[in-house]
Amino acid sequence: MTLTVRTASLDDADAITTIYNQGIADRVATLETALRTSAERREWLAQRTLRYPVIVADADGDVVGWASLNQFNPRDAYAHVVDFSIYVERGWRGRRVGTALLARLIDLARTLGYHKMTLAALPHNDAGLALYSRAGFTRVGIYHEQGQLDGRWVDVVLMEKIL
Repeated sequence: MTLTVRTASLDDADAITTIYNQGIADRVATLETALRTSAERREWLAQRTLRYPVIVADADGDVVGWASLNQFNPRDAYAHVVDFSIYVERGWRGRRVGTALLARLIDLARTLGYHKMTLAALPHNDAGLALYSRAGFTRVGIYHEQGQLDGRWVDVVLMEKIL
């Protein structure tokens, strides 16, 4: 098996949708609760700019994960700070796909001139928190009761990495 990380194309929208919907359904990676459609993800991909790329992990022609750099805040003062997302297909979790995607995101963020990467993670996402820590992200705070997930309040862990 060869794992390649490459820029996402519109042809990847169906796979990205499937993987994202797994993340939503699993209630570990996001406070998002509404499942996405391929048409919505295709439009999302089409609207991305070079400053906010989407990448995929491709295992011998199958997309097994995706990641993106996302705008942290539209104010000019935050132009050098970027947020990110990483989602891995259920059957591929624990197989270093997230590690490969995050390494590429860090490289892209540096190349694009970002100074810092930030993230917000659910405190029960042990695999994600371990991944981010291994990559040099540090915890900087917690948003207590930041959102509701299935009728209960959920905290969000904040992490950052100065590039």
